[in-house]
Amino acid sequence: MTEPLASQGPPTAARGRALRRVFVRDLELMASVGVFELEKRYEQRLIISVDLLVLDDYDGQSDNLSAVLDYGSVIAGIRTIVEAGHTNLLETLAERIAQRCLSDARVTRAVVRLEKPDIVPGCRTVGIEIVRDQPQ
Repeated sequence: MTEPLASQGPPTAARGRALRRVFVRDLELMASVGVFELEKRYEQRLIISVDLLVLDDYDGQSDNLSAVLDYGSVIAGIRTIVEAGHTNLLETLAERIAQRCLSDARVTRAVVRLEKPDIVPGCRTVGIEIVRDQPQ
């Protein structure tokens, strides 16, 4: 993906605090997702991208992974959700991923894009994108 997800411009302050953007682009996983019999029988390639706005409390000095949102843990969470079993709708899978991301209180917004690149002949990709905010 070349363009930013849900083009919203650069991160801005939320509640008077700075924000950091943490993203994972074009993570390819094999997934059991879809409503058609063929999709239920065989896994298919799924391209997953997440764009997270995170409250930025990092002091710029500590150099400790625990001081920031680890994109490795975001990827591990996505893998766990995708590998948990069959899901009929991309929308359901996207909601689960967004909820997992928002379970970290530092994440104020999650943009989740799911793409099926191999399902429609003659089409590079089809999919969905959702935007979810931390409950106020």
